[in-house]
Amino acid sequence: VASVEVIEGCRLPVLRKNQENEDEWPLAEILSVKETAGRKLYYVHYIDFNKRLDEWVTPDRLDMKKLQFPKKEAKTPTKNGLPGSRPGSPEREMVSAPVLTFLIIKIIMIIRKLLQIPYWIRSAKRKADPVSLAMQVSPATPVSTLSASNGTARRLMPSQPGRKRKANCVGTDEDSQDSSDGIPSAPRMTGSLVSDRSHDDIVTRMKNIDCIELGRHRLKPWYFSPYPQELTALPILYLCEFCLKYLKSLKCLQRHLTKCNLRHPPGNEIYRKGTISFFEIDGRKNKTYSQNLCLLAKCFLDHKTLYYDTDPFLFYVMTEYDSKGFHIVGYFSKEKESTEDYNVACILTLPPYQRRGYGKLLIEFSYELSKVEGKTGTPEKPLSDLGLLSYRSYWSQTILEILMDLKSDNGERPQITINEISEITSVKKEDVISTLQYLNLINYYKGQYILTLSEDIVDGHERAMQKRHLRIDPKCLHFTPKDWSKRGKW
Repeated sequence: VASVEVIEGCRLPVLRKNQENEDEWPLAEILSVKETAGRKLYYVHYIDFNKRLDEWVTPDRLDMKKLQFPKKEAKTPTKNGLPGSRPGSPEREMVSAPVLTFLIIKIIMIIRKLLQIPYWIRSAKRKADPVSLAMQVSPATPVSTLSASNGTARRLMPSQPGRKRKANCVGTDEDSQDSSDGIPSAPRMTGSLVSDRSHDDIVTRMKNIDCIELGRHRLKPWYFSPYPQELTALPILYLCEFCLKYLKSLKCLQRHLTKCNLRHPPGNEIYRKGTISFFEIDGRKNKTYSQNLCLLAKCFLDHKTLYYDTDPFLFYVMTEYDSKGFHIVGYFSKEKESTEDYNVACILTLPPYQRRGYGKLLIEFSYELSKVEGKTGTPEKPLSDLGLLSYRSYWSQTILEILMDLKSDNGERPQITINEISEITSVKKEDVISTLQYLNLINYYKGQYILTLSEDIVDGHERAMQKRHLRIDPKCLHFTPKDWSKRGKW
């Protein structure tokens, strides 16, 4: 068994340490094999684990007794060496479905650019949200909320017909995507970072940067990022923490720092409270910085593919200030014009600052911008695993904060509509409904939809809010929204 050669595509158990520092043997796939100093190394992906855990391992960590060789794919019947739909089919060029879809989308985008009109591509099958469907069918039916903790009740009234939000985004409920599956109806093929659901070649599946030095931090990338190939073989990639320029050595970085005058991101500071600041960067005016920011972000975002067209985007960079300057903590990008109500395209908190409340602060800031714009917003789907957790937590805390602050009038149950929650928070109505469902608050009681706030929900929310020390202060925000349709696209 020991003499059997392990090749790419093989699967077998591989030894790794879990979170409790205990040995475990999860099934893994061999993605690459290399030889270093006369010893073979294997790049493995642990099946059913996030790709950020992929790593190079030595042969002693492989369980060769349970080696599985890759299955041979069935060959398509051919005629004269050309692929065909069946044996004996006429010789013709076949256009695959993904290629055809890509061509159609490109044509639509060209037409859209020429005519400057929004486009909508609906899913063939839409899953009806039972709550929103019930409210549409019987809009006069009240939706109540009972609080088990103190006996008071909070009633949730459905949207009233004809009630419209001031300066709402383009599109109606029928036009907007179904949020139940979390996948956009059509992928955007341009932009700084776009959704990646098909590109899965062997190169992009492997981490190509070992270590990044950014200021006083050294970061271990989680995923592939298309930095120049000559830099990927270096043990450490050096970045200027202010302009994000990448350099091949510490000496080059030190020489660069003597010439780099930046001590903060190259944009307008639109928020400052304490040591936290936010800078707004135009992807057209500061293209090099925006592209370098996207390269860095791609190291920690798996579900996105990097493109260099940053012109249609604004970047909001959060920093911490000290005597040396404004140090990047995280950022989110946003389309200047979004027909899908997206107020965030990509969002990331750098690993050294994670689990400290900065992620929720970024999310809260994005919704504060939406409030100033007079719009409701939603993040671009699909969200990463960590992004989904952060958004669910933020939506839950924000909505529960409103429900628990409702006061009753004349001893009656307090009332609020879904639309009112959406307007107060700038959270899109679909996200409000999905959060209420996720929290399992919606029940049907005596012909009404009610929200039941149990003691556990209330206590858990109060504990969570006590830990949430970082909050956005709207008074410290100095932001004037721009009408990009009048200013020219980019």
